[in-house]
Amino acid sequence: MNDAPILECRHLAKTYAEGGNAVQVLRDVDLVMAPGERVAIMGSSGAGKSTLLHILGGLDVPSGGEVWIGGRNMSALDVAARGRLRNSSLGFVYQFHHLLPEFTALENVSMPLLIRGEAPSEARRRAGELLERVGLGARLAHKPGELSGGERQRAAVARALVTDPQCVLADEPTGNLDRENAGKVYELMLELNAKNDSALLVVTHEPALARRMDRVLVLEEGVLREG
Repeated sequence: MNDAPILECRHLAKTYAEGGNAVQVLRDVDLVMAPGERVAIMGSSGAGKSTLLHILGGLDVPSGGEVWIGGRNMSALDVAARGRLRNSSLGFVYQFHHLLPEFTALENVSMPLLIRGEAPSEARRRAGELLERVGLGARLAHKPGELSGGERQRAAVARALVTDPQCVLADEPTGNLDRENAGKVYELMLELNAKNDSALLVVTHEPALARRMDRVLVLEEGVLREG
């Protein structure tokens, strides 16, 4: 396995202004992830876990420190270049699926490839193959409103992985699912992580999922520590 870091942050800090006061959410956070590595981040509600994930994914900017993706300093890129790096190297899975309601499952999963500039026929082919892998081969033409909660979240996982990202960032990916469907989504993410050798960083409150990871980290008072 190539052990060069896929994702790395150094001395990451985030401070918000709130009612005239400075609230420090993250302080001096360091994290290094290798290809294929699975890491869980746990912590109490409001600890800053989602903020950390958004900064690592280039959806928010830090107040201090740097984020490196595949050897590139995301913190030094402009908005457009950051978006291109995000599209080429990262996949996102959220607690809520964020599928576009007016599009079918196939169209939703194809979209990251179309944004990248792939030919529509190739984007549909790759999206269809991945939806088949996640057990939705018979649901390609269904819109999100016609899918169950578990099916919508599996489609969201497929969308996150269709670009073959180097790293998948998942923020409470099963928080809206019942235990059975949560278990299926867990298994799917772990299976595809192993097959694709992509790094997997999951924010979760589920001890059962955290135990399946290579490492468990805890975010507490803005500091990331070994769990």
